[in-house]
Amino acid sequence: MSERSAPTTPTAPPIDRGGEALLLELGRALHSYGTPAHRLEAALAGLARRLGVEAEFFSAPTAIFAQFGGPGGVARLARVEPGEVNLEKQALLDEVAERVWHGTLDPAAALAAVRRIVAAAHRYGPALSTACFGLASGAAARFFGGGLREIAASVVVGLAIGLLAVAAGRRPALGRVFETLAATLATALAVSANWLAFPVSVYVTTLAGLIVLIPGLTLTVAINELATRNWVSGTARLVGAGAAFVQIGLGVTLGSQLTRVLPGWQPAPVPDQLPAWTMAIAVVGASLGFVVLFAARPGDAPWIVAAGAIAFWGARGGAELLGPQLGVAAGAFAVGAASNLYSRWANVPTAITLVPGIMLLVPGGLGFSSLSAMLDKNVVSGVETAFAALMVAVALVAGLLVANVLVPARKAL
Repeated sequence: MSERSAPTTPTAPPIDRGGEALLLELGRALHSYGTPAHRLEAALAGLARRLGVEAEFFSAPTAIFAQFGGPGGVARLARVEPGEVNLEKQALLDEVAERVWHGTLDPAAALAAVRRIVAAAHRYGPALSTACFGLASGAAARFFGGGLREIAASVVVGLAIGLLAVAAGRRPALGRVFETLAATLATALAVSANWLAFPVSVYVTTLAGLIVLIPGLTLTVAINELATRNWVSGTARLVGAGAAFVQIGLGVTLGSQLTRVLPGWQPAPVPDQLPAWTMAIAVVGASLGFVVLFAARPGDAPWIVAAGAIAFWGARGGAELLGPQLGVAAGAFAVGAASNLYSRWANVPTAITLVPGIMLLVPGGLGFSSLSAMLDKNVVSGVETAFAALMVAVALVAGLLVANVLVPARKAL
């Protein structure tokens, strides 16, 4: 949706309660599909000004508050359950908002369109989504220094987590303990693979298998919201990321107890080193996996792969020149600037390429390493690693903020 300065006297007439319903429904949908607080509030405020509505919006992780009509006006609350990122529906909702902005769609018809988008089935079925869990996990094993054995084992673990995710989506009670169960299953499968099949690094296999669930993206979004002075949403999201890390840590601890009962248990040797060119395959594989896991449109796949390559090699090049943390900032700046340019050219939300791109930069692995060290009673090492993860997240957000200043997006979304 366009982020343009509204005229002093709106060209569009004031809307009725149906228009207020549109703003609330649109906000609820964008929120549930992963739009950060600062972008959501700016998008809704811009559309309200365009329609001549006096309104203020406040986004929290589980609700949207709206005040219509200024002081003494009508207050509205929209309760929102935290959902999964759906890039296709973000794009479709943005198209509806664009049509309302340009006056080619009235609020009532736009409200009906928003509801149709929300009610539409997920583009990708359970089988393909499960397969992409395995694809992303296999690529992550290569990122974390795994060899062919670790990659094969991580794919199996990722497929198992994908099946569990499908079951959790159908049973809300299971979804409440999903992270803990997934971490337990991943660790138990990694241990079993090392004992039954072939020697693998249990640490690399477990981390790669869980990579889609580790809340590195949530941590990064939380830091971004804090940096943009959305204190409530950022703090709540930061606490949520910490809670998810703890749940995953509990599951890893439970799964690792299997090593106590297996006869002849031996830790695996150091993973084999693979040629450098295999990293390019991993980047492409991970990016394609994110196309499905983030429900992007198939036509966006080439641009998402390009964004992943820009982020990954931008961070690598930056690390060689500036060090690891500033290298992440360089990668974030590169993918942020490229995503803003693509958004301007294709008239789509920046998130289409930005979210999958920064997934290759988020400090999920460091957070997992910190938690593992603390669970092993290596408190000093755990705290040091946790601080490093936080600094990586801060550097990533700094890179994105600088990109938005030097190469600003045309859209609030």
